[in-house]
Amino acid sequence: MFSHLVTPPPAVEAEPAERFVQRTRTALAAGRFVKLLLASPCGDEEGLERVTVRRIELKGQPLLSWLWRYQTRDVTKNLGLEESLQQLAELLGSGFRNAHLHTDTEELQFALSRKGRASLRSSRTVAEPEAASHDKAKQRPLDLKNPVWAGLGLTHLVKGEPALVPAMARKWKQINRFVEIFSAAVADSALAGTTQPVRVADFGSGKGYLTFALHDWLQRQGLQPRVTGLELRRDMVELCNAVVADNALQGLRFDEGDLRSVAASQLDVMVALHACDIATDHALHLGIQAGAQILLSSPCCHKELRPQMQLPSALRPMLKHGIHLGQEAEMVTDSLRALLLEAQGYTTQVFEFIALEHTSKNKMILAVKAHGPAAAALAARRDELLAQIAEIKRFYGLREQRLEQLLAA
Repeated sequence: MFSHLVTPPPAVEAEPAERFVQRTRTALAAGRFVKLLLASPCGDEEGLERVTVRRIELKGQPLLSWLWRYQTRDVTKNLGLEESLQQLAELLGSGFRNAHLHTDTEELQFALSRKGRASLRSSRTVAEPEAASHDKAKQRPLDLKNPVWAGLGLTHLVKGEPALVPAMARKWKQINRFVEIFSAAVADSALAGTTQPVRVADFGSGKGYLTFALHDWLQRQGLQPRVTGLELRRDMVELCNAVVADNALQGLRFDEGDLRSVAASQLDVMVALHACDIATDHALHLGIQAGAQILLSSPCCHKELRPQMQLPSALRPMLKHGIHLGQEAEMVTDSLRALLLEAQGYTTQVFEFIALEHTSKNKMILAVKAHGPAAAALAARRDELLAQIAEIKRFYGLREQRLEQLLAA
């Protein structure tokens, strides 16, 4: 299925790769295997980001579940242990430059340099083995038995009871983590204790996992959700609306459209995850215009500022490397967004909301409209915040930033 990945880079030292496979075999045989991560793809598979391998058990048979993560989709394939080891041997160095084997006692890393030099590095760790129960013991803010999750492919029936599809464990963890962040934001906002309907817009709702999760959580808090998911792909909109209809859900709908063509209307919560480049700025601006109390954004594809940046001489030796320059542009972009939101009266945080092993797009911008003394304190600092924005732009020679332009207009 993935044979086209094996487009070899320079000649690979065989021994480290063979030792890595053998150590994986030993960990599986001893019951110490926790997970396997393949990263830095070097084949020609477009959009491929990483592969995560976890142990599962189906019909009493031990298997490894291979989750191939692409930019726009996930592909899962369950393989036997020997077949998995063969697949691993084929991919090390030819399909991926990096691999991490996690056991309950150590992490073993395989790395292949650009010159084809392979190496192994081991470090001791205290890991929590991830059994096939997929976090059943941990309390989550969402109920796995909600039938909408079956309609969205997150759960299936095992002995007549809803159970998480093994390949969706990562997704379920992300969804619950998002709801935990949202619930804390609600508690800090003017929405806490409201008796009015809570109006939510999820821009770029995709398959609707988070949209359904927000609706479910709000409903179970005794609030009145009015949730809309906006998505460009018609098939996703039709799928989500079918799940809404099948479960007779009230206060939830999905529309087809582009957020840049949406007119601002009153909102309480604006969500935009993985809106590409300046689409994040348009989403934040729309949320501000709509008077949203909570803005939740996970930005990606930071392209606007990088070509504008005039590097100060002291930073040029560091930022001559493309990866460092990209990271710097990302940091500057999201720092400016945070300062602009603070200048608009929002208390703002920028943080990692899910571990990097689950998604490379793991940064969250959370903004909650300040009220009471906090609002007065932010208002008093507005001139200071605008001066900080101007100084950052001057330091990097930046001409324009889209959110700032939208707010000025």
